[in-house]
Amino acid sequence: MLPLLLPVGLLIGFFVWMQRRAQGQMGGIMSIGRSKAKTYTTERPATTFDDIAGYEGVKQEISEIVDFLKNPERYADIGARIPKGVLLVGPPGTGKTLIARAVAGEAGVPFLSVTGSDFMEMFVGVGASRVRDLFESARKLGKAIIFIDEIDSIGRKRGAGMGGGHDEREQTLNQMLAEMDGFEATEGIVMLAATNRPDVLDPALLRPGRFDRQVVVPLPEREERLAILKVHAADKRMGADLDLNTMAKGTPGMSGADLANLVNEAALHAVRRSAQEIEAIDFENARDRVLMGQRRESVAMSDHEKELTAYHEAGHALLATVLQEADPV
Repeated sequence: MLPLLLPVGLLIGFFVWMQRRAQGQMGGIMSIGRSKAKTYTTERPATTFDDIAGYEGVKQEISEIVDFLKNPERYADIGARIPKGVLLVGPPGTGKTLIARAVAGEAGVPFLSVTGSDFMEMFVGVGASRVRDLFESARKLGKAIIFIDEIDSIGRKRGAGMGGGHDEREQTLNQMLAEMDGFEATEGIVMLAATNRPDVLDPALLRPGRFDRQVVVPLPEREERLAILKVHAADKRMGADLDLNTMAKGTPGMSGADLANLVNEAALHAVRRSAQEIEAIDFENARDRVLMGQRRESVAMSDHEKELTAYHEAGHALLATVLQEADPV
């Protein structure tokens, strides 16, 4: 009898184990929205405005948010309402995230940071759940900065998706709009967001009472480029003949991230030629590499291509002679 019952018992046990495993997997799928609701980081940044080279106009414009978080009673006494949200607009690499961290650091308040794409998930309702969790956590902290980087990934104009206005992205945006309407500026919560595509944002995000103010963070001017270069060159071994002012003048159109990469590429070039210090030739080679990519000496040019290149470079030389005060071309 026992030899017959043993296989039957093993078979029943196997089916019970398979059933419980399947139920566990289904429970995991159903709890994805809850288990991953917290996708942001909370910290108290030590970054201040002193850590930002240049951009004095931007810092002055956004310092009002810092003053409000430090002295809210000044605004309450006169009946002033601080903007609920500030949108930082500018090309990639201009330091929008650094500026947002500096605002929290100057005000001494928690900094809740999240990327717009972190809200998105294949399961319906997860994005809205994450938005609710983000604002609920900010309210528990009292005074706080909520920063959403690349907000255009969830803040695009509604009605253009294939879901006919019911896709996950639009539900997430609707929840964010509702949450922004649900808190008062007097609560001490200020939203900061960054984008390089303000033209694609939904108009409802930009109306008064939500993102009341837009602060443009442009590409740095010459003096700002010089200040940025000095910051990134501070821990590098620079040659005595190296003039950073000349380097700043020769890098129009570069962002802060580009300039940081430029200094690092110059240091790498100095190592490649076994030099003890970074010199002007290293910066010149690094600038060419950043702007035009790796030099390809094996590519043969035809006589016609050489002639066109000569005309092009002659144009550069002519303009540099005539327009001596302009940026190099």
